[in-house]
This record gives sequence, C-alpha cells and structure tokens, in this order.
Amino acid sequence: MELRVTHDVAALAVELTDMAAADHRSSGGANSDDPAEQLAWRRLTARHSDRLGEIMDEYGWPTAALVGEEAAHAAWLIAQHADRQLDVQRRALHLMQQAVSAGAAGRRELAFLRDRTLVNEGRKQVYGTQIAGVKDGAPVPWPCEEPERMDDLRAQVGIEPFDEYVAKFAMP
Repeated sequence: MELRVTHDVAALAVELTDMAAADHRSSGGANSDDPAEQLAWRRLTARHSDRLGEIMDEYGWPTAALVGEEAAHAAWLIAQHADRQLDVQRRALHLMQQAVSAGAAGRRELAFLRDRTLVNEGRKQVYGTQIAGVKDGAPVPWPCEEPERMDDLRAQVGIEPFDEYVAKFAMP
C-alpha cells in the first residue's frame, strides 16, 4: 500500500505542475479582448478549480512536504485563479491557513490568497496584493482595509513594500 500512495503523490505533483504550466500558457486570455480567449481561460480555470477541490478532498492542502515546492506553489496558483468558484477558493484559503499554522506552507502565498478571496467577496483586501487595473500608467489597487498599515503588514509576511510591488505593473 505504501508504494501505491507514493506513486499517487508523485503523479499528483506532476498533475499540479502541469496544471500550473497550462495556466501560465493561457493566462493572457484572462484579460484578452478576444471573447474566445476569455472563454478558454474561464474553462481552464474552472477545470483546474474543480480538480483542486477533489485534491483537497483527498489530501487536504497539498503542502511542499507532500508534493514538493513546485507542486505546492502550483496548487496555490490554481487556488488564486479560482475566482469564479469562491467555494473552492475559500476552502483552499482555510486549508492553507491551517498549513501555515502548522509551519507547512508560506505566509506570503497565504497573504496573496487571502487578498484575492476578499476582493472576490467584494470586501477590502489586507495586504494590497490585488491590482484592479492601470490608470494613466499607474497601477490602481483594489481598496485596502488599513492602507496606512499595509507596508507593515506586508513586511510581516515577506512581501516587498507596496510601491516596489506596484512598480512591476506600471506602464512606461
């Protein structure tokens, strides 16, 4: 039985990293002007979200100790992009919070998932990781609960200061 579980976990790690690779290849469709590309992106993220739900049913949160760093990061990315399946995103957030408390997952990724989930719920984010768009060449974040504390909160979880972060999104 141990050999079967080891094989299943190895296959799961490959599956998660393959899903993340497909996500990266298709991510341009998320904000495309082409409705067909947008639809393809939505279908892909829905399939991945459904599968992540099944994985969480069977294994809980796929931690690095279980599936390796790359596959654990892939699971987080899939949860981040489960925007149209809030039940999956909320469950991933809950399981990832437990994993962080147990020292089995990273606080930085948890902060990003928390902000993403809050924004998808129509609430204010905590860490300022979610950008609503770009206006006049400057990134515009979704509203934050405590903007004056944002950089302190970001530092606590290993995220660079807000100004450095949004500089990545600035249009020349």
